[in-house]
Amino acid sequence: MNYDEQMQMKTVEFGEMPPQPFLLGLLSAFDNRYQAAADAFFKEITWKQFFAIICINLCKEPPTINELSDVMGSSHQNVKQILLKLEKKGFIAMVPDENDKRKLRIQVTEEARAFLEENDNNGEQSRYIIGRIFEGIDEQSLFITIQTIMKMERNLSEL
Repeated sequence: MNYDEQMQMKTVEFGEMPPQPFLLGLLSAFDNRYQAAADAFFKEITWKQFFAIICINLCKEPPTINELSDVMGSSHQNVKQILLKLEKKGFIAMVPDENDKRKLRIQVTEEARAFLEENDNNGEQSRYIIGRIFEGIDEQSLFITIQTIMKMERNLSEL
């Protein structure tokens, strides 16, 4: 594949780059661009803070910082900084675990729930943005991409 033609970039030359490093770079660049766009979309919180709230809600029970770090794929320190900012804004509360008082469990607040109600995938603007990002991509291609990235994730966890 001629990446120079595909990317339509005049300032970069990809040459004969193998597809594996090209895909990793593409994913990293996309992540950066998406984060910048999502940060501009939300007024109250950053994309990473929004992602943390989503990940908390994915957990079967309120997670600890370590558990949330695993779900988010980020370091304990980074997640803790995100949570401290969310706590300051009233979006989460850190409460002692009922069985082990040394552990803190993270719970979303009513304020966060209201924010999610307004800004989740059901919102008109969110549907528009997601629709535009995935425009022209059929469901089979999405499933192949998901399977590929999940396989890459498993391989990465075995390093």
